[in-house]
Amino acid sequence: MKFTDLPALNAFLNGLSAILLTAAFIFVRRKNILAHRRCMLAAVSCSILFLISYLTYHAHAGTTYFRNPPWFRPIYLTLLATHTILAATIIPLIIITLTRAFKARFENHRKIARWTWPLWMYVSVTGVLIYYLLYWKFPQQKPAGPKPATTTEASIR
Repeated sequence: MKFTDLPALNAFLNGLSAILLTAAFIFVRRKNILAHRRCMLAAVSCSILFLISYLTYHAHAGTTYFRNPPWFRPIYLTLLATHTILAATIIPLIIITLTRAFKARFENHRKIARWTWPLWMYVSVTGVLIYYLLYWKFPQQKPAGPKPATTTEASIR
């Protein structure tokens, strides 16, 4: 895998999280708690891998700016803003929701899961949509790749 493949990997992990969240929702509605638990743990794993990959990519490649077409930029930025704000919000909600499930506090788990699940689903789906818009529908100039290591960074490695 090349460094430039990380955005596609990120979109894949977001999409897989959305599929797992959907399956988990169906399983819990059917009272299949074991399958629900497995899907949720898999969704958390995908999200953790996504976060590692995302941070790695942006730490080295910087930011890709959406500039064209100008008429779509406000739409894209609105989508990106809601995605980013909710992505930051969802992390503590996921932790609290999982903690309550692990401690078998299921009534409290259900109360917060009613908020966590739709927000997490929105973040996962919009993550894929943002990738599609930025790299396929309206391709933007991409960062050149990893920044070259400075002399100090090279000596640390």
